[in-house]
Amino acid sequence: MAEGLAALINDQSDMKVVGSVATVAETVRAANDLDPDVVLLDFRLPDGSGPDAAAAIRGIRPGAKMIFLTREDTDVARFAAVQSGASAFLHKSRAAAEVVAAIRDVGRGKMLITPRTIATLISKRRSIEAQLERLTPREKEVLRLMAEGFPSRSIAAELGISYTTVRTHIRGLGSKLAVHSKLEAIVKARELGLIS
Repeated sequence: MAEGLAALINDQSDMKVVGSVATVAETVRAANDLDPDVVLLDFRLPDGSGPDAAAAIRGIRPGAKMIFLTREDTDVARFAAVQSGASAFLHKSRAAAEVVAAIRDVGRGKMLITPRTIATLISKRRSIEAQLERLTPREKEVLRLMAEGFPSRSIAAELGISYTTVRTHIRGLGSKLAVHSKLEAIVKARELGLIS
C-alpha cells in the first residue's frame, strides 16, 4: 500500500515523497534528515505507536503536520492521534485520491479533525477514565484476560488466585461496567484501552 500511495503522491505536481520508514526509530531519523512538511503515520508500529512517533517528530520538527492513516478504528486511537497533534485521522480503506486530497489540505494548514469530533472524543475519554477509576487493578487484569479469550479457570491459574475469586471479580465487572458476556467484555476492554 505504501508503495502505491507513494507513486500516486509523486505523480502530483505539488507534492513529493521524501522518505518512507517502518519504525518509530527510523521515523525520528527521517524527520531529522528529511524535514517533511506532512507526515503520514500508522497507529501501530513494530517498536511503538504512531502517537510515540508523532511526539518524537514534534520535538525535532514542530512545524510538521501529522496525518494518521491506519486500520485502527477506535476512539482510543482517535483520541491518541488528537492528543499527539494530528490534523487528520483516515482509515486505510479510504480511496487513495482522498488520502492525496487530505495531504494537500493538511499541507495548506487545514485541520480535518473537527472541533465537534475533538469535543466528542474528550467527553468519551472522560467517561472511559471514570470507568477505569472504578476498577481495581485486579479487575482490570481479569477483564483484559477475559477479553483475550482466557476461560475463568485459566485466568485463576494465570493470576495465581482461586476460581471463586475470579468469578467474584467477573461479577464486580458486570455491575461496574454493565458487561454480561465475553463479547461485551472484549468490546469494553477495547474501549478502555486494555487490549488492542
